[in-house]
Amino acid sequence: MKHTKWRRPPLPVISEEMKAWSTALADEVGGWPQVDTRPFFGFTALYRGDKMFAALPRTRGVEAASSLAFKLETPASSVSTRLQRDARIRNWSKPMQEARWFTFEIPSHSDLHDALDWWDAPTRPPVSERNRVSSLPLVIQIRPAYT
Repeated sequence: MKHTKWRRPPLPVISEEMKAWSTALADEVGGWPQVDTRPFFGFTALYRGDKMFAALPRTRGVEAASSLAFKLETPASSVSTRLQRDARIRNWSKPMQEARWFTFEIPSHSDLHDALDWWDAPTRPPVSERNRVSSLPLVIQIRPAYT
């Protein structure tokens, strides 16, 4: 009996608009304390210390041409409920109860702010730095001030 090798679905090519959004997100979050960006197989990986918590597409999308991936270690039940209710979110590889990696679909620039909100609190800058204005261009500005 011949074994058929499982093939990963091809990663979709992303648009120039998604490249700009990914760059804007990486620039915004990369400026936060204790967050580092590194290239990662066609993606920009976001790290807090030595732990990766998000992957932003540079050339290819995660499951869709306009999606990114993020990780939640052990989401609280309220967060799990939000994950299940948000139609833009899919678990990446396991049933929702076991998943740690999720994809977030970004159909328009207005969803960029929501993408940031999914990254857990340790990723966000301390209160003393939350009132600074982002250096992102207005057309793709993610968050002018943190509230």
